[in-house]
Amino acid sequence: MRHAARRAAATLLSPSTLPPPSSAPLSSPTPSSAPLLQRPQSLRARAPEPGLARTPRERVPVPSPCARGRHSRDARRVLDETPKRSAAAWTAVIAGCARAGRHADGMGAFAEMLADGRAAPNAFVLAAVLRCCSGLGDVASGKRIHGWLLRNGVHLDRVLCNAVIDMYAKCGDCERAKRAFRAMAEVDAVSWNIVISACLQSGDVRGAMQLFDESPVRDTSSWNTVISGLMRNGCAAKALDRLYHMARAGVEFNHYTYSTALALAGMLSLLDLGRQLHGRVLTAALETDAFVQSSLMDMYCKCGSMNAAALIFDRWSHLTGDVKFAWSTMVAGYVQNGREEEAFGFFRLMLRQGVAADQFTLTSAVAACANAGMVEQGRQVHGCVEKLGHSFDAPLASTIVDMYAKCGNLDDACRMFDIAPTKNVALWTSMLCSYASHGKGRMAIELFNRMIAEKIKPNEVTLVGVLSACSHGRLVSEGEHFFKLMQEEYGIVPSIEHYNCMVDLYGRAGLLDKANNFINENKIKHESIVWKTLLSACRVHKDMEHAKLASESLIQLEQCDAGSYVMLSNMYATHSKWRDTSKLRSLMRERGVRKQPGQSWIHLKNIVHTFVAGDTAHPRSSEIYTCLAKLMERIKELGYTSRIDLVAHDVEEEQRETVLRFHSEKLAMAFGIISTPNGTPLRIFKNLRICVDCHEAIKYVSRATDREIVVRDLYRFHHFKDARCSCEDFW
Repeated sequence: MRHAARRAAATLLSPSTLPPPSSAPLSSPTPSSAPLLQRPQSLRARAPEPGLARTPRERVPVPSPCARGRHSRDARRVLDETPKRSAAAWTAVIAGCARAGRHADGMGAFAEMLADGRAAPNAFVLAAVLRCCSGLGDVASGKRIHGWLLRNGVHLDRVLCNAVIDMYAKCGDCERAKRAFRAMAEVDAVSWNIVISACLQSGDVRGAMQLFDESPVRDTSSWNTVISGLMRNGCAAKALDRLYHMARAGVEFNHYTYSTALALAGMLSLLDLGRQLHGRVLTAALETDAFVQSSLMDMYCKCGSMNAAALIFDRWSHLTGDVKFAWSTMVAGYVQNGREEEAFGFFRLMLRQGVAADQFTLTSAVAACANAGMVEQGRQVHGCVEKLGHSFDAPLASTIVDMYAKCGNLDDACRMFDIAPTKNVALWTSMLCSYASHGKGRMAIELFNRMIAEKIKPNEVTLVGVLSACSHGRLVSEGEHFFKLMQEEYGIVPSIEHYNCMVDLYGRAGLLDKANNFINENKIKHESIVWKTLLSACRVHKDMEHAKLASESLIQLEQCDAGSYVMLSNMYATHSKWRDTSKLRSLMRERGVRKQPGQSWIHLKNIVHTFVAGDTAHPRSSEIYTCLAKLMERIKELGYTSRIDLVAHDVEEEQRETVLRFHSEKLAMAFGIISTPNGTPLRIFKNLRICVDCHEAIKYVSRATDREIVVRDLYRFHHFKDARCSCEDFW
């Protein structure tokens, strides 16, 4: 229907077929608008139209309750039953379609009106048709209408001029919108707002700011347009500056201003600003506004103040029965703040209370399962999506792929990817990064080639995934090829993530001199992450010379980062350099550097069991330690030797071996073995890098118990099977 309407309009919109315009005068417009600020995904409440980039909302000469009530189909039925189709009847139908968002139907009705020939299009009809062109993005038809208006000398008052400018703006033709604006004999605040918005939508921030400064009429809508547009263009600091100027100028804030400002405070994590705005919201008696409530909750979530967000949620739930958006915001907020178990608990409570979960909420729930490694709960949410009849759009499918991959179920991730009905760049990237994190470098490259064959253009994140896959697979020549390709073929400027992948690539291959030269040549010596990556490679390749260089650079850049000290300390201990180890530990104490405690956890029967080194708090701790003792004896028979050189203390060998035996990942593994049937795969999660001794021990345990053991540490997945690991002992 949409394409047919366009074709019909294109055929009929010519100088020979368009009759002279009606001379009926235009009445004052009733402005309407579309929001210019894309709300954060967690703010799902529909915002009232803020009145920024306004388009004319036509008042028809003969009132039509059907059209005004957006029952444009009823208006059309009345028209079909009317033997004499007057201009007023056509106007009611076309304007009604435009207001109801049925733009293709509006264009089709306009084509019928021209073909009928008994009524000439008046200014109301033309303004409505221009709005339909905007909705369809049909700039070609809009240009034909504009050209016809100019050729026939139609008087373009402000309403019709604004409709023309708005059409060009919403169709993405900023230059024509600006030319039409400059040609206007008389402009108003709506005209200025439309053209400023057009510049911001096209990314012309400087042009928009120049127009805003020239504007003689800067009302609340004007300031809203600029602030929200700057935010969309990634100019949060400039948006904040304009917000302060707006407040100092004494311009009144409306509900949309507060929502925009709260989104800005959340974007910049400015909790104090958010509290000030909250105070002004209370003074303005806008706290019961659903849009403002959602914005307040989202701001507190993004600023990490979940207790304040929960208070607003509780208050809101008593004020109104429609709290679906509030539930969505809270679930997303807990995920954003790393409180995944609370997010999932909140999600379950939401379902128990009969609140329908939309795709956004389901996506947040899946993300919670992914981050916490809760595969069974993730499967439940996946089933919930199917039960509720939601389609697997690209964002939801991408999150489900990521969830299965992060939970160690790469096969399920592949199946989800294959059945996804639509695949955008985010979904392809999610699958590609899943292969990379699981050490499937060749498969990741193959998927990238498939993606290119499907004409999907990769983005910056895609290339990070490809380079990471090359580094984990030690595919040096392939990595160099893709690093060059991303710049020359796709015009992607390397970020620190891309540079770090290259340092990792050279480091894993043992090309430490090349890694060091790469850091110096690309002037990234000020980035601590690349030195951490180099230091990690030095640990594996036992290169003390480069390790010292990397550690000195790290300690200068991040004096309080415990990981760098610990890694270098372990290297000293490995080479029995106890004096150097002691000095480094003393330096850590002087600077107040504390090592983050290691934790490991395992999910069994929807319960998370967490362990720390030497843990005795678990109810089955005696069974765990008995099992672990037997396992250690068995794997020693298979060839395992404790890496006592890693214990950074000059103590007896037996004591160092005892220290290693009770690491958190070993306790979690032992608990999994005594709690599941023989042969059941185990999935263990750790908040830090897995230690070398535990890595070696788990390899032998996989053979001794004939199990697959998957460990997800801070950096990657380790698939242990038959005394081998997918990382090939490099992580």
